Amino acid sequence: MTELPFEQRRRWYNHTRNQWADPLRIYRPRSLSDVIEIVRLAEDQDATVRAVGSHHAWSDIALGAGFVLETTGLANVLPIEGDLLRTGIDTSCLVRCEAGIRLRELNAWLDRHDLALSNMGGYDAQTVAGVMSTATHGSGVAFGPIASFVLSIDIVASGGRLLRIEPAAGPTDHDRFTLRYPGWTLVQDDDWFAAVSVGLGCMGIIYAVLMRVERKYWLKEVRSESTWTRIRAELETRKVLGQHRHYELLFNPYAGTRGDYRFLVTTRDYTPMPTGTPDDRRWRHPLIEVLAAFPPVSSLLGFVLNLVPSWTPAILESGLKALVDSEYTDVSYRVLNVGAANLLRAYSSEIGVPCDDRGLHIQAVERIFAVARRHRELGTAYQTAPISLRFVGRSLAHLAMMHGQDTTMMIELIMLSSTRGGFELLAAYEEELSALGGRPHWGQFNVLAGGRDRLQGMYADLPRWQAIYRQLNASGVFDCPFLQRVGLMP
Repeated sequence: MTELPFEQRRRWYNHTRNQWADPLRIYRPRSLSDVIEIVRLAEDQDATVRAVGSHHAWSDIALGAGFVLETTGLANVLPIEGDLLRTGIDTSCLVRCEAGIRLRELNAWLDRHDLALSNMGGYDAQTVAGVMSTATHGSGVAFGPIASFVLSIDIVASGGRLLRIEPAAGPTDHDRFTLRYPGWTLVQDDDWFAAVSVGLGCMGIIYAVLMRVERKYWLKEVRSESTWTRIRAELETRKVLGQHRHYELLFNPYAGTRGDYRFLVTTRDYTPMPTGTPDDRRWRHPLIEVLAAFPPVSSLLGFVLNLVPSWTPAILESGLKALVDSEYTDVSYRVLNVGAANLLRAYSSEIGVPCDDRGLHIQAVERIFAVARRHRELGTAYQTAPISLRFVGRSLAHLAMMHGQDTTMMIELIMLSSTRGGFELLAAYEEELSALGGRPHWGQFNVLAGGRDRLQGMYADLPRWQAIYRQLNASGVFDCPFLQRVGLMP
């Protein structure tokens, strides 16, 4: 057998270069057999393996000191294998793909086949495995995180074992599968699926997933101005959250001259396929899109805000006003993608807070105001981008930020990459929101101080997750520094 090619002594960076590692080897497998070979070789050599996709994580979750497995060569749409599914299952709105495919390529394939993802976040360059494994999400209380649309997961566990993991009522017929793939193990168990679907890359190397999608559809997006006084009243009853397919907020954490806080409200709803729609409603602010996509813009903006930090609140205010738009109508995946804003050099933290009758979501916003004000007054440290609020439905995954609560308000705290004091301000937000049950996003910047005791308080099912982890990672080949830092290792 020819040894797989690899790189040595090459530093690995994430896409904003705030995380890096010097792994022993970097592999780029192109098949399932390649993945099995790499896992077994790592075990033979007493090394670890860490799979990485689009390098998009701002936390240290992707870092590994052993073998890094780049999944760029595992990016194909696969046959459904309908003959292996239980009788009566409709395959017309199912898609099976390798885990390294980016949402961008998957969206293009689905569009060509008159299909679409039911939901996605505002960025499309992440891989399917990445968004699933970290409970990444879009907006809308009718939707859980992207992992909620996954029905089946093919994974390479320690020892090179091959498993297909599904819920107890999973789509695969056990007898047909065992006959076709005698070397595989089919596990249809709710507990296993709840652990592996948000497994943080620690349960094994995900090879492929089967996902539920829907027929191609169009969305109409409307962006309007509001204030915290009006938004607060609407959020207290939470009725507004169910009035649109998607409802999300963007706000300036600094009060304006009239003492109130400026908010941008974004709603998205189903709309018929546009015919005769004016051009200005088929595009999202062309000038803003061009400016955001121009690399020097974010560098210049960061330079100005560091030079004259007191201008930050006014610039954020102007930015929100520029985003107001009476209508943007297009095919779903283009509307759900926030566009060229993703190209700005930035990083972020994201905290999930329960949204229920206790009003913790209201308190969370007001605590953010207080933290931003305190850092502004004491250290001229500023929040350099608007803050996003998205509302997400329940997840059954043990370690999803949305586990155990009907609605979670996900607070995304974005910073320009050059922000002075930015990481310290994000850490202060996280500490303040922890008292309200805040759960940090695994793939975004987080501190997660307190280790295992704190995690156990956040996630009651942590021991159940760890029990599955011990079985799928029996040799420790998927261990990584991130697990040790946050206290996830049993």
